[in-house]
Amino acid sequence: MALLPRPAEMFDRNREWAALTSFATDDSPGASLGVVSGRRRQGKTFLLRALCQAAGGFYYAAEEATDGESLHRIGAALAERLGAPAPLSFRDWSEVVDALLALGRDKPVPVVIDEFPYLARANPRLPSIIQNALAPLRAERDESRTRLLLCGSAMSFMGRLLSGSAPLRGRAALELVVPTLDHQLAAEFWGVHDPVTAIKVNAIVGGTPAYRREFARDDTPAGPGDFDAWVLRTVLSPTSPLFREARYLLADEPDLRDTALYHSVLAAMASGNTTRGGIASFMSRKSGDLTHPLTVLEDAGLVSREPDVFKDNRSSFRIAEPLITFHHAVMRPIWSDLEHTRDASRLWQRSQRRFTANVLGPHFEHLCRQWTRYYAPEEVLGDFPHRVGSGTVNDPAARTSHEVDVVAYGLDDDNRQPLLAIGEATWGDIMGLGHLDRLTRVRALLTAQGRHGAGTARLLCYSAAGFTDELRVRAASDRSIVLVGAGGLYPSDRAA
Repeated sequence: MALLPRPAEMFDRNREWAALTSFATDDSPGASLGVVSGRRRQGKTFLLRALCQAAGGFYYAAEEATDGESLHRIGAALAERLGAPAPLSFRDWSEVVDALLALGRDKPVPVVIDEFPYLARANPRLPSIIQNALAPLRAERDESRTRLLLCGSAMSFMGRLLSGSAPLRGRAALELVVPTLDHQLAAEFWGVHDPVTAIKVNAIVGGTPAYRREFARDDTPAGPGDFDAWVLRTVLSPTSPLFREARYLLADEPDLRDTALYHSVLAAMASGNTTRGGIASFMSRKSGDLTHPLTVLEDAGLVSREPDVFKDNRSSFRIAEPLITFHHAVMRPIWSDLEHTRDASRLWQRSQRRFTANVLGPHFEHLCRQWTRYYAPEEVLGDFPHRVGSGTVNDPAARTSHEVDVVAYGLDDDNRQPLLAIGEATWGDIMGLGHLDRLTRVRALLTAQGRHGAGTARLLCYSAAGFTDELRVRAASDRSIVLVGAGGLYPSDRAA
């Protein structure tokens, strides 16, 4: 099946475009349903508008409105599409859906309803209405080749749309989540070639495309020396849309009703409290009080739960949107000053410790895990990783425990998961033999515990600041020691 021409201005999104065009041009008889979701500002609307333009489809963007107003608005949009002299009048959404199915009587036609959660909140019966309209052996459905696409940014709502006993469960022929750009694509998109600067930028704005185009108006750091000035021009400037964006991200989620509570949870996490107990202590709450807010933040895609790879009953929580971490770690403590100062440079300089400790350090560790899981060459680990995470190893003899930033497991033919590697990631420290000795000690502890593969696990040293000559010499003579600098996380450079 030939794909529709890809818009020249589209960056990446090859997989998403291929999936959408394949769905939209499918010539099979019968109408079909697709669901497109993703956090805000990822380019979903751009993708779907481009799809409708390329395939002659119908695009409708819902707004927050009453059910009656939305019926009137979509009637007007359909009338314009059909060239009718007056808006079409619909009594209910059953008639609307049948009219949308009628658009595909002659050929496959993509029909997009963007911001679908707005409509469903005004009329909770809408998913059931669509389910009934797409029922097999129904003439309106069988005689149509409409490719109906429901799109939304409310991740908690969209996640429930096809789950469990939801009306549309089992009805969708396409379920597409549009992700943020990974750190490699984000560096290319922002045009940042210095790897350390690329990591710094990614630690603030992540991989959200709109933050460069619409929010920063293509203002990117000209080089390492321009990074601080870029922060002041963009995210720390009250005149920039990036300044308040982190607050709006929470306000956009309908399930986050008590925003003060959720901001406090996120502030705890941005301060380095990543366990349930640590968050509860920061907030002076009981751990059980956090079950609901943490679940809601997870469902909204704003927080991710990361199990300890060594302890089944322990998990840590990480903010999934870098801009929210930056807001709570750096901006929120000095918010009033940022709003009223004419020159934020001194405020930014005073915030460097928090930026390094609470933003850059944890983000660098996360990127190292991502690189190890998805991009590390096979020779780095000696095999392909099946699972990568972090964990804590007890050291009874020393009466302490060791935090391991990167832990990589493989998968053998017997479905066992051998330990391939353990690693440490440091942002600002030059790594030396002391770091290597700690990893060697952890490997010995894991071997003594009987962990499968621990005895031959490789030792991964990640550092954005570099490595001592002594460590480089040791690594050169021992293939089980791997050094990865900031440049090693990007495809155009090699491990340091």
